[in-house]
Amino acid sequence: MPSSVIPRTAAVAAVVSAALAAGLLAGSSAASAAEVRIHDIQGSTRISPLTGQQVTGVPGIVTGVRTYGSKGFWFQDPQADDNPATSEGVFVYTGSTPTVAAGDSVLVSGTVGEYIPGGTTSGNQSLTQIAKPTVTVVSSGNALPAPVRISAWSVPSEYAPSGDAAAGNSINALPLDPDTYALDYYESLEGTDVRIGTSRVVGATDPFAELWVTVKPFENRTHRGGTLYSSYTAQNTGRLQIQQLAPLAEKPFPKANVGDVLSGTTEGPLDFNQFGGYTITARTLGTVTDRGLEPEVTRKQSRGELAVATYNVENLDPSDPQEKFDALAKAVVNNLASPDILALEEIQDDNGAKNTGIVTAGETVKKFTAAIAAAGGPAYEWRSIDPENNKDGGEPGGNIRQVFLFNPERVSFTDRPGGDAKTPTAVVAGERGRAALTLSPGRIDPANTAWENSRKPLAGEFTFRGRTVFVIANHFGSKGGDEGLTSQHQPPSRSSEAKRLLQAQAVNTFVKDIIKTDRRADVLVVGDINDFEFSATTKALTDGGALYPAVKSLPRSERYSYVYQGNSQVLDQILTSPAVDDFAYDSVHINAEFADQNSDHDPQVLRFRP
Repeated sequence: MPSSVIPRTAAVAAVVSAALAAGLLAGSSAASAAEVRIHDIQGSTRISPLTGQQVTGVPGIVTGVRTYGSKGFWFQDPQADDNPATSEGVFVYTGSTPTVAAGDSVLVSGTVGEYIPGGTTSGNQSLTQIAKPTVTVVSSGNALPAPVRISAWSVPSEYAPSGDAAAGNSINALPLDPDTYALDYYESLEGTDVRIGTSRVVGATDPFAELWVTVKPFENRTHRGGTLYSSYTAQNTGRLQIQQLAPLAEKPFPKANVGDVLSGTTEGPLDFNQFGGYTITARTLGTVTDRGLEPEVTRKQSRGELAVATYNVENLDPSDPQEKFDALAKAVVNNLASPDILALEEIQDDNGAKNTGIVTAGETVKKFTAAIAAAGGPAYEWRSIDPENNKDGGEPGGNIRQVFLFNPERVSFTDRPGGDAKTPTAVVAGERGRAALTLSPGRIDPANTAWENSRKPLAGEFTFRGRTVFVIANHFGSKGGDEGLTSQHQPPSRSSEAKRLLQAQAVNTFVKDIIKTDRRADVLVVGDINDFEFSATTKALTDGGALYPAVKSLPRSERYSYVYQGNSQVLDQILTSPAVDDFAYDSVHINAEFADQNSDHDPQVLRFRP
């Protein structure tokens, strides 16, 4: 990922420029200054009633200037109307560095339009703006309009209205009801200068110089200070993204972890962008108070316990710095207590994301296992199956796959040769009628269209203290293409779920084959499921009682492995067959809540006695 905010915002600016060059709903009619003020432009729905029209001499005070990315400025009418649904501020897209400053009293003429961050196919709401402007500075050094204070009491508890079914579930044309719905409340302040007080950080500072806070201290709080996303109706209304107006070269953005506090006053225009929706572009930024969040450490398994873990190591390949390998290795040894079996996701091939046709990953795994041993861990052995070139998704040329690491001093792997990228493994009755795999390691149903351009499940047969344990390592299809929570469609479209549903059904069928052969079989389905514990994907995995999502054994406030846009949520899972009925589960929080990450996922560990 890029290491600063500039590349992404520059890309946004390019999209803006292209949209404007294409006309951006341009029209030919005009409105005079006597007729039009900013609240007339914003209107009482998400779409300006003046879209496509020319406006002339619209008055206001400049409240913020953006000199990078989507360049322009916000200005605001100090003479508000009496309609709480109409915003008094609006963004002026200049396309070049603005020549105005905060406090300037200006008259703006230009074309009113609706810019959709991410494009029309993104499902995003649009941003009302004035483009191709002519700006006249009347005076400078004026006091800014009083900011609107956003607080736990001002933001409604309901997130969004239901969309209009006749308009594809869009909320664009619905009258704003800012007293009832959080999205309507924020939209009624689009472009307005807003202020928040001391607020808890619920999304760590990311590489794009942004973080997330909540203005609602008690809204679905996790045990470590985040905000839990526990259902499709628990969107967490208090979340807001924070950026700063000052360029990074002038003022570094503060580093914050989940649970830290953004203290004091944060104030600036309320923007809407592609990467999180409503965002305070802070002219004044609070200071981060460190609350001392530490990475978790799970306990060591006892002699009679088998510890099985899963960890997405985020596109690991030999070209990554040794520091990344060392950090991941130390986490395996120190934070995960050297599990007996470790299923890895996102192990790339031996030359990483170079599209050369190489699919082997021996060098990647060798470098990682050597780092683990150097950190004081076991001399792990490993098993995997190389994918076909560019057939399993991920970065082109990277050929990510799942890999089993196992400690041969504690557990043995049952090798049944013949597994390759295309050949499916199956379940047969082995000795004394117990289930066995025809291929170990082997892929589950790799020809199934559910796995097209996606990672195929890797099944392995292990033995621990004389007992067979089946482990199925997964990396289901990503959520790419899903609409964000701030989408103009309510509820948002989750198109990616269709593929994961089919993938879950395929794995469920395979697990049922094992259990049908041996109802006492110990089966663990592990990995980056890329879906929530309450999702249709998880329901399909557990169909017929074949599996149980072990994360549900945790208190609700501890059920998460990933933090996205300030929502702590489950993506990584371990699911157990009925025979695994007594276990200890731990979602080991070492990455997702931190600005400094070795991966964006938290590993999961399950301990039980086979």
